[in-house]
Amino acid sequence: MVPFSFCSVDMCALPEGGLFHPGTASLLLADLHLEKASSYAMRGQMLPPYDSIETLRRVVALVERTGARALYCLGDSFHDRNGIARLGDEARGLLSWLTARTRWTWIVGNHDRSFSDPLGGEVVPEAELYGLWLRHEADPSDGRPEISGHYHPRYKVTLRGRRVSRPCFVAGKTKLILPSFGVLTGGMDAADPAILRTVGGEAQALVAVREKLLGFPLAA
Repeated sequence: MVPFSFCSVDMCALPEGGLFHPGTASLLLADLHLEKASSYAMRGQMLPPYDSIETLRRVVALVERTGARALYCLGDSFHDRNGIARLGDEARGLLSWLTARTRWTWIVGNHDRSFSDPLGGEVVPEAELYGLWLRHEADPSDGRPEISGHYHPRYKVTLRGRRVSRPCFVAGKTKLILPSFGVLTGGMDAADPAILRTVGGEAQALVAVREKLLGFPLAA
């Protein structure tokens, strides 16, 4: 975990792509997109059907490593509103263990806006944590400190003729966007105009590497 401060709140960035708030032992993750493979399969595109299990195993590992007592999923936890009904027995068991182990909050996203039967936890449109507003998609008109997901940002750079891409956080003065946590999710260039318009001026990509948080200014 890499300690840093966002809007005067002490947080820790996790190399896996989440945030940890030590003061409340809260873990924040965005865009799990559980059951994405089965959603694609229904449309005739076959993908390995293990994305939910692998993603939830990663969540379990973080909960055990951080000792998290609360967990906030910042929307698009399922790839579609019926994804929870397609969970296999193992994935369902992992999710039930997690929602029983932690105070779990589902923040709805555009993919799972009306999902039901969440196997525990509370479903809300947005939440507040230590003065920070948590929602799926950032609201540029809201000047309050905010943490969100939705865009799946990745920092992209060319090194020695080779294109390198890494999941990253994107931070502005009052906006912080998390990378996607799901194993089957893609990503958007952190310097994409849609992200920069949302975050505002002085945006930077933050890449957590071991015990360091590397910052890269993002030019419009």
